[in-house]
Amino acid sequence: MGTLYLVRHGQASFGADNYDQLSPRGHAQAVRLGEYWRERGMRFDAVMRGSMLRHEQTLAGICEGLRMPCDPLVVTPALNEYDSHALIEAIRPGPRLAVNTPELYKQHFRLLCDALAQWMSGTVTPQGMPSWEDFSGGVRGVLDQVRDRHAGHNVLLVSSGGPIATAISEVLSTPAEMMIALNMRIRNSAVTEFSISPKRLMLQTFNTLAHLDSDTHHDWITYA
Repeated sequence: MGTLYLVRHGQASFGADNYDQLSPRGHAQAVRLGEYWRERGMRFDAVMRGSMLRHEQTLAGICEGLRMPCDPLVVTPALNEYDSHALIEAIRPGPRLAVNTPELYKQHFRLLCDALAQWMSGTVTPQGMPSWEDFSGGVRGVLDQVRDRHAGHNVLLVSSGGPIATAISEVLSTPAEMMIALNMRIRNSAVTEFSISPKRLMLQTFNTLAHLDSDTHHDWITYA
């Protein structure tokens, strides 16, 4: 039986004009994950990632730590994150909040959770975004591809919190709203594991950071 390793990207640039860019800490997290796997002799038979820059940069950091190319590679927009700004704009039109205090940070994520729930229920249609059915259907298609093609193999998948939480919700057959709670907990560079068989995927671990489990790396744990 193979294993699908779903990795959330390293710390991005939250609060900057361009979020889709790893911070120096985010790059270090990705390299450290690759080093951790190299120390344990990890090899991947297939690699998948979203097409966002932070996915590309995270995979590059992992490969750097592994000291080997990560291929064959499949790049698919089905693993891209939803547009958080479009979601919030759909329920709170107007200028974006400058998220520069702890209270504004909390307010941002309260708004995001509310917007996600309304998007998933079909109450709002954020500009430039797919429907929830299309978004979750894209993630489901990736999982079907992994199950159909890679039973018995180790597969690395680099994505974002939204698609990874959606994948977990699909595998566990939870109510769609559970995806929101899962999404809000996934940490940067965290690893979630599914076992792969021809018939099904099964959750083995969620949101683990074994590669940062040391006094040296404890303060590398981030959420955004």
